[in-house]
Amino acid sequence: MFFLHNLERTVTLHPSYFGRNMHDLVTTKLVKDVEGTCAGDYYVIAVMDTFDVSEGRILPGNGMAEFTVHYRAVVWRPFKGEVIDAIAQTVNPHGFFAQAGPLRLFVSAHLMPDEIKYDASATPAQFTNNADMVIEQGTHVRIRIIGMRAEVGDMWAIGSINGDFLGCLQA
Repeated sequence: MFFLHNLERTVTLHPSYFGRNMHDLVTTKLVKDVEGTCAGDYYVIAVMDTFDVSEGRILPGNGMAEFTVHYRAVVWRPFKGEVIDAIAQTVNPHGFFAQAGPLRLFVSAHLMPDEIKYDASATPAQFTNNADMVIEQGTHVRIRIIGMRAEVGDMWAIGSINGDFLGCLQA
């Protein structure tokens, strides 16, 4: 789910950038450092604007200036129970990995309907019900998140395609 979140970050600026457009450079460096990163339990999608940039504080020893910047950003936080669309990346006998934007998901073979079986003889390897559902690399799938794990700079999820309107998305 997407949210507009007020955040704070400390940005350091090299002395060679001191001048008239320091605040613009601080904002540019903030956007470059923050957009597209995982900040624990959410991903920062886009910086909307900065609403408070502190006075620079010179750091002793190296002459760099440190600014505290308050800004608004659009963040994406996936929740347990949320249904998302993803693309299958790799398929193996235990399940398949899928990618939903920056989030990596794993769907175990135990969390699929009983009629879907792994077909190792197919090229590429796939899960299929020998009718209309085929999950292979590049297949668009709809997954319900049943568990989340966050690491430093990354998030993982466990998903299920057991349920109504989950699984392969028909083109």
